[in-house]
Amino acid sequence: MNELTERLAISQPVAVGGSQPTLQDFRKRIEEIEWVFIKFTETRGGTDLGMQLDRNNSDLSSADFDNGTGTVHLEGTLTLNYDPVRCIADIDLATLKGNGHLEPVEAQAVAN
Repeated sequence: MNELTERLAISQPVAVGGSQPTLQDFRKRIEEIEWVFIKFTETRGGTDLGMQLDRNNSDLSSADFDNGTGTVHLEGTLTLNYDPVRCIADIDLATLKGNGHLEPVEAQAVAN
């Protein structure tokens, strides 16, 4: 496993990624596009990862996007430095920040 992948396998601070993240953009990415960016903020310069959202394992039940409150639990798969991984993040909608980590998965789980 790659060194960066190993470092990100430990729970740490994350934020909504992308060029200029807003609550409205985040909501659209979750509800319509099903592709989100999660930024691991504790790496040098930050590590911004895009992932295909796994709707079955994500939980939006405590999210109130209209009022910008609550949290979302997001899970999705991607490949980081040739390592197939699942990204797991809990994001507070008021701050667009939270905690997350990566978990190694079988390569087939990442194939689209």
